[in-house]
Parts: sequence; structure tokens; C-alpha cells
Amino acid sequence: MLEKLPEPLGHALRDARAGMDKLVFNRCGMRAGHGSLKLGSLAFADHAPIPARYTADGEGVSPPLHWNDVPPAAASVVLIVEDADAPTPEPLVHAIVVDLPAADGALHEGELNSPKHDGSGAHAGRNSYLRSGWLPPDPPTGHGTHRYAFQLFALAAGDPFPDKPGRSDVLKAIEERGLASGILIGTYERDGSEKIRTGAAVAA
Repeated sequence: MLEKLPEPLGHALRDARAGMDKLVFNRCGMRAGHGSLKLGSLAFADHAPIPARYTADGEGVSPPLHWNDVPPAAASVVLIVEDADAPTPEPLVHAIVVDLPAADGALHEGELNSPKHDGSGAHAGRNSYLRSGWLPPDPPTGHGTHRYAFQLFALAAGDPFPDKPGRSDVLKAIEERGLASGILIGTYERDGSEKIRTGAAVAA
């Protein structure tokens, strides 16, 4: 995992980042005029720190999310979470969830499987470690602030997803039948003194 990289390497890679422009949200080609979804969390506000409870430094459970303004024509909703600041060519995928009900809704805390926790059976896809469920944030020490993009898309009816869909499956579905989108950014950082920067739980 990235948190096991030595601090000097984290500092050396500080400018190596996948970039916001490579997020699915910015690459899916959804046309202007498509709808906007409102996505929020009771655990952190937009562009605010993610509490350690939801990271590799805590229990590592998936955070609670809620959304609204799903268009009536939607057949389902899909979520993908990516780290835009991973020192990798493409953002690291931390979670994929497909076949969510086509209505305003929510994912409860811990609903996704994670290394220390069994979830409630949501249809999860493959994260970047080829596992299903929630990959807790674990940025390298000294690498700076990482932005974790929770991206939600409403989809029209279409072909079913594979049993364990990956990023390419999600991107293809959005390009073909995306109706609306929303994004929530949470941040997390490990500094060299091992002080973990977290935020108090706030309503989004």
C-alpha cells in the first residue's frame, strides 16, 4: 500500500500526480446540458478533510453518502471514487458501486466491504488493487494533500454490468448512457511528523 512508501520517496514524488483532468468525471464526455446530481456526506464537507475513521489510519470503513436530483429517465446510479493525486499515471480507483436504485438515495457508513469490515452486499466493482469494495485512503507520507473524488452518475437503461466491473466498464456506460453527474471531493494527508490531518464530522 502507498502508506508504506518511505517518507523521502513521498517527498521525491510530491509533484508526481495523476491529475484532476484524468478523473472519470472529466473524461466521460458528457455533453453540456446534462443534469447535475447533488452529492454530499454527513462525514465531511466538499473539499474538506476525510476523517481518519474512513482511511487506512482508522477503521477503514466506507463513508456515508447521500444524493438527490436523479432525473426521472434514469434506470440506475453508479459511483466511482478515485484519488486524483496518486503518484501514478492514472487516478487510483478506491471504489466502484453499480446498479444503485434510480432515485434519490444514500450509501450508509460501512455499506461497502473493506479490509477490516464486511459490507451489506452492494454491487461493487474492482478497485485499483483488484478487490471489490472500499479501498481506504492511504497516501504516502510527505506526498502532500490527496483529493479523493466521489463521482456519481445517473444512467439510462442499457446492457447489464459484469459481476465485478472495472473503471473501463463504468466509463463506457457513462459515455453511452449518462444522464446526470455529481462530484464530492474529500482530502487526506500524512505529513512527516505522522500527524494525521482529519476533519470533524460535518454535514455537507
